[in-house]
Amino acid sequence: MEFPVATKTQHDQWMVESQVFRRYKLFEDVPRNAQSLMLELQRDNHVQYLTRGLRGLPASFVVLDANRPWLCYWILHSLALLGESVDDELEHSTIDFLSRCQDPNGGYGGGPGQLPHLATTYAAVNSLITLGGHKALSSINRSELYTFLRRMKHPSGGFRMHDAGEIDVRACYTAISVASVLNILDHELVHNVGSYILSCQTYEGGISGEPGSEAHGGYTFCGLATMILINEVNRLDLPRLIDWLVFRQGKECGFQGRTNKLVDGCYSFWQGGVFALLQRIPSVSKEQIVLPDMGKCCTLDSSHASTTSSMSEVGKSSEGTSSQVDGTGDFRQEGLNIPFPVNFNDIGYDFINKSVEMKPLFHAIALQQYLLLCTQAENGGLIDKPGKSRDFYHTCYCLSGLSVCQHISSDADSPVLPRAVLGPYSNLLEPIHPLFNVVLDQYHEAREFFTRH
Repeated sequence: MEFPVATKTQHDQWMVESQVFRRYKLFEDVPRNAQSLMLELQRDNHVQYLTRGLRGLPASFVVLDANRPWLCYWILHSLALLGESVDDELEHSTIDFLSRCQDPNGGYGGGPGQLPHLATTYAAVNSLITLGGHKALSSINRSELYTFLRRMKHPSGGFRMHDAGEIDVRACYTAISVASVLNILDHELVHNVGSYILSCQTYEGGISGEPGSEAHGGYTFCGLATMILINEVNRLDLPRLIDWLVFRQGKECGFQGRTNKLVDGCYSFWQGGVFALLQRIPSVSKEQIVLPDMGKCCTLDSSHASTTSSMSEVGKSSEGTSSQVDGTGDFRQEGLNIPFPVNFNDIGYDFINKSVEMKPLFHAIALQQYLLLCTQAENGGLIDKPGKSRDFYHTCYCLSGLSVCQHISSDADSPVLPRAVLGPYSNLLEPIHPLFNVVLDQYHEAREFFTRH
């Protein structure tokens, strides 16, 4: 009898599973005190790695010369999540550098003198918000930045990433996010954005980068966050989006970005953050959601984390779809309960102050297990998956996803219960605003500043 030949994709998946499960088996076999050490977030190592990177990078990083504001954001946001800040000298140097990246006609380029770009504009603005203080926030030329955003607006409703650049959902999110957090979002910027994003929702339920492409975790986050910020979220087929999303958490306990792809630590935020958005949408919280059965993915018992139901018991009835809509179509029509006429600049603030009225739609303890046991590099920094090298991008989004896991069941002003934090309570990170991915305290400071100025 001839057996079918395994594909490279299957081999890659089996290899990742083998590496991940080897770590979980090691964890199960070591004594209790050693397990506690394995679950500890290596804060000091991560802070050292990040601070060293902000001060200077080796010559090999020249390939990221057009992404320097991103490097600032990934490092500064990671430090802020860890409850750390930079010294005054490094703070002022960073502000001065980002000011040199700001184009006289609005927006920020990837470095001084480079073409202004929506992605690096988002990174620069979030970096300055993370630094906080008058010097950082007042350095943003909001008037010219608004002009830049209007210039990037496309008749389709979407945005171009830069002059003559591509039009995609990422551009929509970075433009709308920046405008919202800077208090300059208006009807001209919002016009027809929702229709463009709606055209990118695929048959699977997730959102693609552009019409006709494949559903992707990063674009799904960008699309959903944008639709919330423009108060059009219920134009999306939310039940189908949830159906697609809940099946992206695999047996490794982490998330994949697309169907049949490998687990990747960065999707702890890009997919996990979508859940943090969904549970504050009133029409979603009223639905009955049934999670897929993940079997015995999580190796932890109740002495490490106490959850509302054990990993092996959640979703025993997960056959079929994971959500329903009543016959009236109420799922689509309720919206965010924003008063009319809409003040777009208040939506982000109102959203984070909503009560969390539903349990997480993913397995937060299992995801924390993957992040703590499989993505921490030995000498600091976090990684994609076992066998990969550390980098600032994955450090940022793994930590962002870990924060989402820890805070997902808590209101913005409520303490996090110990049972929500895997490992020692000292693992607890700062909460973020899930629409913008900046630390919540820094968001509130920026909102107050830009409301007054």
